[in-house]
Amino acid sequence: MAKPVIVCVDDEKTVLKSLKVELKKALGNEYQIEIAEAGEEAVEFITELLEEGHEVPLIISDYIMPDMKGDELLKYVHLISPKTIKIMLTGQADLEAVGRAIKYANLYRYISKPWQAEDLNLTVKEAVNSYFQNKKLTEQNTQLLKAEQKYRSIFENSIEGIFQATLDGHYISANSAFAQIYGYDSPEELIATLSNIQHQLYVDSQRRGEFITLIKQQGAVSNFESMVCRKDGGIIWISENARTIYDANGVPLYYQGFVEDITSRKQAEAERIKFTNELFQLNQAFSRFVPRQFLQLLNKKSLVDVQLGDQVQQEMSVLFSDIRDFTTLSESMTPQENFQFINAYLSRMEPAIIENQGFIDKYIGDAIMALFSGSADEAVNAGIAMLQRLAEYNQQRVNKGYVPISIGIGINTGSLMLGTVGGKNRMDGTVISDDVNLASRLEGVTKKYGVSLLISQQTLARLQNPMEYCIRFIEKTTVKGKSKAVAVFEVFDGDELELKQRKLATKAFFEEGLFFYYQQAFKKAKQRFEAVLSLNPRDTVAQIYLERSRSQEAKIRPFPLGESGFQVDRAP
Repeated sequence: MAKPVIVCVDDEKTVLKSLKVELKKALGNEYQIEIAEAGEEAVEFITELLEEGHEVPLIISDYIMPDMKGDELLKYVHLISPKTIKIMLTGQADLEAVGRAIKYANLYRYISKPWQAEDLNLTVKEAVNSYFQNKKLTEQNTQLLKAEQKYRSIFENSIEGIFQATLDGHYISANSAFAQIYGYDSPEELIATLSNIQHQLYVDSQRRGEFITLIKQQGAVSNFESMVCRKDGGIIWISENARTIYDANGVPLYYQGFVEDITSRKQAEAERIKFTNELFQLNQAFSRFVPRQFLQLLNKKSLVDVQLGDQVQQEMSVLFSDIRDFTTLSESMTPQENFQFINAYLSRMEPAIIENQGFIDKYIGDAIMALFSGSADEAVNAGIAMLQRLAEYNQQRVNKGYVPISIGIGINTGSLMLGTVGGKNRMDGTVISDDVNLASRLEGVTKKYGVSLLISQQTLARLQNPMEYCIRFIEKTTVKGKSKAVAVFEVFDGDELELKQRKLATKAFFEEGLFFYYQQAFKKAKQRFEAVLSLNPRDTVAQIYLERSRSQEAKIRPFPLGESGFQVDRAP
């Protein structure tokens, strides 16, 4: 296929040469650039091009030329090729000449000499684009007119509801199927009755406005759904497909399209949506019993995929928490008050766990067991957040005349087996591991030491930056049934501000006391713990070590750890 031709006309060869270079630079090799040094030469050349079937999208002509002025040349080119874009390029044309070129040649643009290269390139590109856009629009309208002729031939016998409507809102024509959709006996009755489509037909008149806006912007609409009123007052759903019909000059004439009654489909969709919402609510309810993260760890898409015995082994952090002296507290409340209190407490703890990427495996009365499949930091941060939320809750309790409560939290990190256990008719999700037992026992140890949050050495080792936390070593102990000693650490970021600051201020004395204690220098250890307690009398751990130091110094065995599950790793 021959390239489109752009013709440049000027009586100066240097101008033509520069112009050709600029056009090649702007348009590349997609166009054939031809030059003529006079108007008559250009007329002959363009006439030959058109007769040979070449496409001439653009002509650029100088104004001052010996045999024919530029406006006269462009006027003649407009007569033989009206769609060709015309640009006048000169420094001497007067306003009258430019006006004639605009009036008789549909001049696209006037550019002064000497031209700015960027302005010329941009103008040429826009002109060429405008030419091909106009060409495409003309071809589309031609196709539409042909389609309309075909449309008319099948209009009356179509089983679809076909219509033509004016731009201002009434029907020009309709077939029998269209009239039947709206409940009219004939197209004539429908056309005579519906003089204002927007207000007589649409349940929501704004919907018609949206239809008009879309079709004006896009020239067509597809699957436009609306609720409309039938002749008998019934309401149905319809889907409209329509497009704008233009005249040869691109002026909109009317809309034409077809309508489908989709009432049955919409009813089915409504039922499906209702069912989906009910299913979603059911899944939401299930997720409160079986956490979403539990299913993800088992690689299950939904609860129905879970089978008895499904299991996966993974390193996780386990958090156990429990309310201090809950039994004594609950004895002073009725069963209803117990439930209200527990739910008030648990509802404040749950967000602290979820916001730190954990999930609650189970509630055991007032106790919480939570799992963290990400970093150990998430578990520790959750524990700190729980203590901070507890402080806020306690303030509310005090303001209402209730006693504040305290909790203990134990965290351990290790390899866990997560899965389902139970029988044919009842099963539950759980985790099984010695590391789970250790986390539970650490929570118990918080009671002995009078602290709020203890973590194991495994959890400490997996913290991304332990220095970001307020941590101190408590003791290295042996768990019942295990021969290997476990180091236990206190995280006191969640303590009230004054206690936290005093623990930080005495941390050096405290650590020296521990060092001397394990070096069996009990007198020096006692002095350090006494120094700690003089600055922080509420440090229960220092108090315990002070008593142990005194006992050791007096050759008396230290107090046993009771029911915590830990035994002191005593020095010989």
